[in-house]
Amino acid sequence: MSVKQNLENIRGKIKSTCEKVNRNESDITIIAVTKYVSNDRAKEAISAGVTHLGENRDEGFREKWATIQEAATWHFIGTLQTRKVKNIINEIDYIHSLDRLSLAKEINNRANSEVKCFVQVNVSQEDSKHGLNPNDVLTFMKDLHSYPNIKVVGLMTMAPFTDDEAIIRECFRSLKKLQLDVQALNLTYAPCTELSMGMSNDYTIAIEEGATFIRIGSALVGEDS
Repeated sequence: MSVKQNLENIRGKIKSTCEKVNRNESDITIIAVTKYVSNDRAKEAISAGVTHLGENRDEGFREKWATIQEAATWHFIGTLQTRKVKNIINEIDYIHSLDRLSLAKEINNRANSEVKCFVQVNVSQEDSKHGLNPNDVLTFMKDLHSYPNIKVVGLMTMAPFTDDEAIIRECFRSLKKLQLDVQALNLTYAPCTELSMGMSNDYTIAIEEGATFIRIGSALVGEDS
């Protein structure tokens, strides 16, 4: 199907999910994950009305940015190596994978202005996933006071890949609770108002549990993150 048809289907599900839990669908931002698709497919997403694009490799981002540039709001959603920060930092709008102070330092030193970041949390504590241990998040937030170019807009996680809805829901619910704990710190540089969680297979559950940014690949443009 076309991206436009896929988007209509996704928006329908977002609408019904928001009605179910008494949320406003305008609070949900769809990020089209374009890491495995062509520039033309990414442009199709923009034409359909999705202007937030997500890439997980610096090379893929640079390639698409060269042709699309300011027509999209850009999200870096993959693991970011410290040495690769220089390749993306002043063109990217959001980084979803801040998970260590060495990365915070590099972002801070290379950014020309404040960078919106999500702190990545490994809520499920799976070895295959990156991110902070949930128990380390509050200390990490406090340590970020030394980096004025970093603004923590929210938290990000990935749920386990499972058909067990209860496990998925508990993962998202735990991130929401952690968000409230961060907000209680009242850090000016970490308002933490957003939650980046939910992909093609679980975004409706994520919305029910408080997601504000959902990262949709296969259900929208062809492949997922």
